[in-house]
Amino acid sequence: MTPANIALTGLGLITGAGDDVEKSWSSIAAGTTGIRTNTLFDTSELLTDWAGMATAEQPADLDRCYALAATAIREALHGSGLDLTTVDRDRVAVVVGSSLGAMPTLEATHRTLVLEGRLDVAQAVASQLPCVGDYIAAEFDLRGPRVVLSNACAASAVALGYAAELLWKGDVDYVVCGGVDPLAELSAYGFSALGALDAEPCSPLSASTGLTLGEGAGFMVLESVERAEARGARVLAELGGYGLSCDGYHQTAPDPSGKGACAAMAQALETAGLTPADVDYLNLHGTGTPANDASEPKALKLLFGQEIPAASSTKSILGHTLGAAGAVEAVVSTLAIDRGTLPPTINTRGVASPYGLDVIPDTGRDARPEVVLSNSFAFGGNNASVVINRPGRTGSRPPRREAVHEVVVTGVAGLAGTAGGTEAIAEAFAEGRPCFDTFEEVPGVGRVPVGRVDIKAASRGTNPSRARRMDPLSLLAASAVGDLYARHGKPSRAVAESTGVVFATGYGPVTSVLRFHEGVVRSGITGANPSLFANTVVNAAAGHVAMLHRFRGYTATIANGGTSSVLALQLAARVIARGAAERIMVVVADEFPEQALATQAALPGYARSAHVVPGGRTGTVLSEGAAAILLESRAAAQDRGADVLARVRGFGASGESAGIGRISRDGEAWGRSLRSALAEADLGPEGIGTVVSAASGHPLVDLAQRAALRHTGLDGRPVLAPKALLGETYGSAGALGLVAALTGAGTPGPVLLSSFAYGGSYAAAVLDPEA
Repeated sequence: MTPANIALTGLGLITGAGDDVEKSWSSIAAGTTGIRTNTLFDTSELLTDWAGMATAEQPADLDRCYALAATAIREALHGSGLDLTTVDRDRVAVVVGSSLGAMPTLEATHRTLVLEGRLDVAQAVASQLPCVGDYIAAEFDLRGPRVVLSNACAASAVALGYAAELLWKGDVDYVVCGGVDPLAELSAYGFSALGALDAEPCSPLSASTGLTLGEGAGFMVLESVERAEARGARVLAELGGYGLSCDGYHQTAPDPSGKGACAAMAQALETAGLTPADVDYLNLHGTGTPANDASEPKALKLLFGQEIPAASSTKSILGHTLGAAGAVEAVVSTLAIDRGTLPPTINTRGVASPYGLDVIPDTGRDARPEVVLSNSFAFGGNNASVVINRPGRTGSRPPRREAVHEVVVTGVAGLAGTAGGTEAIAEAFAEGRPCFDTFEEVPGVGRVPVGRVDIKAASRGTNPSRARRMDPLSLLAASAVGDLYARHGKPSRAVAESTGVVFATGYGPVTSVLRFHEGVVRSGITGANPSLFANTVVNAAAGHVAMLHRFRGYTATIANGGTSSVLALQLAARVIARGAAERIMVVVADEFPEQALATQAALPGYARSAHVVPGGRTGTVLSEGAAAILLESRAAAQDRGADVLARVRGFGASGESAGIGRISRDGEAWGRSLRSALAEADLGPEGIGTVVSAASGHPLVDLAQRAALRHTGLDGRPVLAPKALLGETYGSAGALGLVAALTGAGTPGPVLLSSFAYGGSYAAAVLDPEA
């Protein structure tokens, strides 16, 4: 099947410039600022009180993040003309990028805990990053695959790439895709502590004296052009391609050479079948910080030479909407094509761009752009570029969207609880010994078991000067990669630099977020530690791993609760299969400080002893863990003489509108993910040698999975239940299950990985071990 061209048929937008598409676009085209005084929280200690704040009143009983997202999605669905009652909702995906998620609620909950010692468990559960996707799915009754991407300020540009992979493969019929981030104290105090905020509204690519924060949501309805035309929908533009790369240079600053950003732009154009000469307009990352505004023009000159197209930064009007920026700017880029106007850069302060760029100053310019390239860059050296083109616009070369390579696993490693490495995991399985025999006191609950990783031991293989800059999540991730290389051999520098990194986590850098925010709560700006802030973005671990190992390839970060591992493997495999990367290191890590344990232990279904029996109603035990899985094309593995551990056969993902923190006991949606994985692997249930189970001792989870296996005809197959010994590691669970299956657990293949996430999303993978 030839991958479809992707149509954008519906747009939704809420920003400081306006509370819908028309109002926002009118302000943008006219060069009217959406930056105003921030009245959402006290800014008296900050470098500025300017912000791109949305003025439309939001519901008091709903987190601002969710409210902004719902507003934009309703508009996008309405504009697309898509009647959800007439389509198969099982084939409507939710793909969203966010850096902060429901941070206002999380901040309020944590402030109460810090100052009063009271933990509102329900609020804590409902404000985790993966809940953004769960809220959207429940609010709009969308039951297809679901994923939250969190590459900081590149998050929703990466989300567009993930959506493209789903549609090119034919996994779904429609994708509701976009990004959302609210203004929050965490980011405002963090960027203030870094000295990165401009005292006045920002002046990107001109004065370049700092950034201005903004908020908002941008969402799109994506579908194949053929499907859009068949239902009579108007195609506003097409998503032609995307490209991602990793600098591996610095924790917060971009590579000053611009090489990484250039690589992302070049890959986006190659995927679309276009060349730099085809680009008519550039929507730049253009934050206004000196580092970005110096490096991005260098990247442009590397790609375009002296013939750089007209360019602008709409952040001068909207502020920097962080994780929403990529989607917001993709909406703006689509409107530029559809409305025939190039957006301007305002606040130039009368300064000509020192980089020689045509920045379209002050007001929009009439034009008829055919191809737009939109850039989004982020902490950790994450670069994302998206190509938006006029409907029907084709290039001089074939697009790179079709699978042409077989994908294999050439390395695995992991650690969980007291098992500090892969060999220790193998020994635990050989002896039947649990890795969660530490007991901790939880206020109001009592002593409960937990699987704790020895972070000091995990950091011993990392350069001490680098380790001091890393948080627990990053150290866990680095330990897993170090163990993989110790087991399977460290690559040459050339191989390392061609390696990508897809990082995944259930809930992100919890320790860094809580420590940074506690400093702000107790001491205001003097307690805002900039080194801690740099690690509060979910993709910080990926950046650290890239710097440690010189990774310069494709990069993405997934934060989707318990399905994160399998979704990361799926994304990496799809990218390698179509030749956009030779190899990708999938790294997954989860850490749970005392506040996370207190939240989990207060919920029903937590074990009181270190004896867990999946399916036995014993309760589940929380455990920290990490895993690294190296995926390569078979051709690349053969070229470097790598041993092949397993062949990737297929994936499946599904969802249900169960609501935040919930799953259905009937297993119907879970079963759909299993059936999809079997179908892509071209196997029946009898072809599976081992089911790597997600059962954990939690009665509801185990009941739901049992039903899912029964629906799929898998209930009689041999089962490996890793959580009986490793505990519930959530995001890391699927990858750790694969590590166990490939390192001595005695599992016959093919292997099916089963995973779930609270909120009602499910993912599965089939891999075939090779001798």
